[in-house]
Amino acid sequence: MSLQRLRTFIEVYRQRSVTNAARSLNLTQPAVSQHIAGLEVAIGRKLFEREVRGVVPTAAADELAADLGNKLDDAEAALSSARARSIELTGALRIIGHGDFLAEVVTIHLQPLLEAGMKVRLHTGDSDLITHMLTEGHCDLGISAYPANDKRLHCELIRNERVLAVASPQVADRIISAPDFRQALLAEPLLAYNLELSMIDRWLVKNKIDHGQINPAMTGQDLRSLRNLLCRHFGWTALPEYLCAPYLDNGQLMEIPAPVGSTFLDYYLVWTPSALRQPRVAHARQSLLWNLKKT
Repeated sequence: MSLQRLRTFIEVYRQRSVTNAARSLNLTQPAVSQHIAGLEVAIGRKLFEREVRGVVPTAAADELAADLGNKLDDAEAALSSARARSIELTGALRIIGHGDFLAEVVTIHLQPLLEAGMKVRLHTGDSDLITHMLTEGHCDLGISAYPANDKRLHCELIRNERVLAVASPQVADRIISAPDFRQALLAEPLLAYNLELSMIDRWLVKNKIDHGQINPAMTGQDLRSLRNLLCRHFGWTALPEYLCAPYLDNGQLMEIPAPVGSTFLDYYLVWTPSALRQPRVAHARQSLLWNLKKT
């Protein structure tokens, strides 16, 4: 029962497809089928039922996958990291994430990789695009404000960022000094990440502010664009602390006091287990986990 057969089994189990597993493993479909057939002979039980659009795991496959867990992924990642320390890290590393977080937080931690000779290609996108680009193999690592909800992806928490309601001092003073805080807040133009008000809504709910239906004056998925408008005395929003801390310090922005308390935004490093077979990806993942968790 070779490790290669087990790796093939895990990939078919995750992909629910012999074709997709073959592509991910850089094998032919007949080779993948032979690995599965050999494993079925070794354990004496059928692992998959074939259907028109892929395969369905049997109970035996579910049990084997549960027993294996992440052991193969961890072993391959360790081997790739060991190889990365002894060979040249060639090729380009492709990272996708939220543009503002990449620019303001991640970029400085890429310098050691660049100095080691690695080429880095940054791409920006929302959580849906991050998932798509990773699962389709177009990118190696992703950084998202949402945990992975696709079984083909793994993720690890790298940062827990406080979220603050902010505006320019002129706007913030107008809100704070008003007799009705809620009414004054909702009367100002709102800037938001998206129409779902993902960060705004959590802050308002936490602070027990009934907001009804708010139509943002502007939405933008690069939060730096919202910050720039705030600094020109227009509107208010909720921002992760890393984006507004320097502007709070120099007086361009001011925190709108939270009646109850702050909310928090988690950021995750996301990858497919198969990507860690590349030494440069395994090394970069470990480097980013180490450095981003320390900041």
